Amino acid sequence: MSAADDRPVLDLAAVGIGPFNLSLSALADEVDGLSYAAFDRRPAYDWHPGLMFDWASLQVGFLADLVSLIRPTSRWSFLNYLVEHDRMYPFYIAERFHIPRREYADYCAWAAARLPACRFSTSVDAVRWDGGRDVWELELREADTGRTRTAAARNLVLGVGTEPALPPPLASAAEAAGDRVFHSGAYLHRIDALTAAGVEDVTVVGSGQSGAEVFLDLLRRQRAAGWSLTWLTRSWGFAPLDYSKLVLEYTTPAYMRYFNALDPAARDRLIASQWQLYKGIDSETIDLIHAELYDHMLDGDRPPVTLLPATSVLGAEPAADGSAIRLTTAHADTGRETEVTTGAVIAATGYAGRRPDCLAPVEKLIAWDGLGRYDITEGHRVRTVPEVTAGLYVQNAELHTHGAAAPDLGIGAYRGALILNAVTGRDVFRIPRRTAFQTFGRPGRPGQPGRSAPGGPPPGPASAPPEDPAAQSLG
Repeated sequence: MSAADDRPVLDLAAVGIGPFNLSLSALADEVDGLSYAAFDRRPAYDWHPGLMFDWASLQVGFLADLVSLIRPTSRWSFLNYLVEHDRMYPFYIAERFHIPRREYADYCAWAAARLPACRFSTSVDAVRWDGGRDVWELELREADTGRTRTAAARNLVLGVGTEPALPPPLASAAEAAGDRVFHSGAYLHRIDALTAAGVEDVTVVGSGQSGAEVFLDLLRRQRAAGWSLTWLTRSWGFAPLDYSKLVLEYTTPAYMRYFNALDPAARDRLIASQWQLYKGIDSETIDLIHAELYDHMLDGDRPPVTLLPATSVLGAEPAADGSAIRLTTAHADTGRETEVTTGAVIAATGYAGRRPDCLAPVEKLIAWDGLGRYDITEGHRVRTVPEVTAGLYVQNAELHTHGAAAPDLGIGAYRGALILNAVTGRDVFRIPRRTAFQTFGRPGRPGQPGRSAPGGPPPGPASAPPEDPAAQSLG
């Protein structure tokens, strides 16, 4: 018998403590009798510090906090955070539905520091399957001491998030050019050094929200820094996030269930066409950029600013002395190739899902699709080989199976509630039935009989979660 056999088995263990597993932790804190722990290698909660602009707002309403869309009476709600910080009346007077991003980050850090199940400075180095006990065995390492130990869990949820993604040409240039080419996720950590280096030209690649915020900040710094600016995107334009009400219903549980029931090819096609649901720029940021550009025009003495839509980067090569980057670009409509020379490149090229290294020992036990992605049920459970009876769940790794709602903060509490109901085997949390006015399709897999109420799951008990045929079932 190993030392781990003598320890209590967790009902649920979470790997990574981002917003979604933090939401799960907040909801789990209210589940009587649940043995739960969440692990993160970082010393404390920290959410996108490289993009934490003082002036930036959250793109979803404050009700998309850790718990409110499922349990608004929880002590971990954003409103309770305001009460504990004596800010309720100022918030009431401010009438802000979209709160400052730094306030949301502070709220999450407040919860993470107080939730007893959150174990920071503890990495999960490996996950193994113990078939004799039907549990996941986790190899843990404490960052401060280097001490290792094991823990066992009947269910495991992965919330390891995504990582910055650089297209191959920019990735190669970043290796060769050092501080002159970097991802936007590190922007606030790198901008002072870029300014001190006296860079004369800066190019931003990518036109999502991060690219827009970086470009706006560079534009505001332009008079003091003296740099010219170029902003290019391969998209047809610097397009807005689609925030219209009926389109927002495509980020609800109702659409998520419909999307999961589609054939994989149809899902991939829809994701490619629905990028403005989660990759566009909010209209407020677009307005601020346009106002800055108008002031730039009135000033008349500032370095030039160039915006290039429908322009992709084919190649990137640092100059021999490291003082500049030569970009080869192509225009989507004309096919014309052009060279752009710039002093630095900030790549707002998004984030990509990653397969955690800790899963290496159990990779062959997991079902992957043809593109190497998790095969995930409606209830966010990863399908595994039959001999694995314990649950494996994911948060924000199911864009390809659940659609644009997967990375949306507004789905966090809902997804956490589904997982906790499945893990406990009972309806601990009431699952919302009506989440959209639109009826997207029939429940279950295509071809199955029966219809749902508009925007709701199949008829059944009010608190019943959607069906999960794989055993009941963010970043």
